[in-house]
Amino acid sequence: MFALSDTVAVTLVGFATGAILGLAARIPRFCTLGAIEDALYGGNRDRIMMWPMAIGIAVAATAIFAALGWARIEDSAYLRFEFSLTASIVGGLMFGVGMALAGNCGFGALARVGGGDIRSVLIVLVIGIAAYLAAVGPLSELRTALFPRVEAENPGAVSIAGFIAEHTGIPMLYAALALAVLLIAPALTDPHFIGNRSTVIWSVLIGLSCSAAWLGTSYIAQTGFDHVPVESHSFTMPLGEIVLQAMGVGGPLGGFSVGSVTGVLCGALLGARIRHQFHWEACDDAGELRRQIFGAILMGFGGVIALGCSVGQGISAFSVLAWSAPITIVSIGIGAVIGLRYLIEGQRPLDVVVGSLNSLSRMVTRRPGSH
Repeated sequence: MFALSDTVAVTLVGFATGAILGLAARIPRFCTLGAIEDALYGGNRDRIMMWPMAIGIAVAATAIFAALGWARIEDSAYLRFEFSLTASIVGGLMFGVGMALAGNCGFGALARVGGGDIRSVLIVLVIGIAAYLAAVGPLSELRTALFPRVEAENPGAVSIAGFIAEHTGIPMLYAALALAVLLIAPALTDPHFIGNRSTVIWSVLIGLSCSAAWLGTSYIAQTGFDHVPVESHSFTMPLGEIVLQAMGVGGPLGGFSVGSVTGVLCGALLGARIRHQFHWEACDDAGELRRQIFGAILMGFGGVIALGCSVGQGISAFSVLAWSAPITIVSIGIGAVIGLRYLIEGQRPLDVVVGSLNSLSRMVTRRPGSH
């Protein structure tokens, strides 16, 4: 009987769940920056409503898997370290501004590569290189000095559900499910979003894909013989990891990160073909390319400082209810709005910050159904 090695098995988990994300990036156009642009300048909140829907589903599914003992979320990187407010805010802001300057986050850049955008290949490479510079390279000591990471004595207490359980006696599962309902509520009460069945279905699939990653890696970690990290999707450090492995530096090619990245690429390619959107693109504006490279560097540094990108913190860390998740994703949103206002409206830095905070507030509190 043919048996898969642990490395191959975890690579397949990453590939299968990553392919769902890649398809979602092309078919319903699931994109962090695109969602913010639609809400800020287009008056359409469908894409931004995909986020609370996907996050709520991921929280509920992950909590159930954890309660059944199927997902060892306490072993995840998001719960292994004490929450750092400074790192979440600074890293999130850097990532958000970089995302606006580059025109995409790491996940979005991968999806665009799958659609034939050659420019995004450079963005992906620069994010990965910058991430490794900040994580283990020449800038790692400075990053550690400014944003030290402290191992959590009680990983469960680092989560929001764990905090609620400790101070109220409510079981973690019930607390997580209640929070999931609160997260999903804005999307469910938006008639325009609910009327778009395809977007709703894809939002559910996105949330389930991140939860399935926890489930799959936990199962292999518990039943396999090799050391397999328990993880879900993130697209900052994995971009650098796949570059190193492709050059033969990081060991044999494989692992969850490799599967995740290649899954997104293949899913995006398939989605682009289905939607007849595949076409080769290149950059013919040197000034635009410089801006995108600078934005990618900011994303690489910011993603390492914040311990995750818009998907890593926005969905994967949120699914385990890490304290860092809501702070980081809000900071990324503020940074993205600051970057967009600077690029599109040419506002002065101070005016950009004030206007961005007001815009973010309006996006969140706008009456459901007003598009």
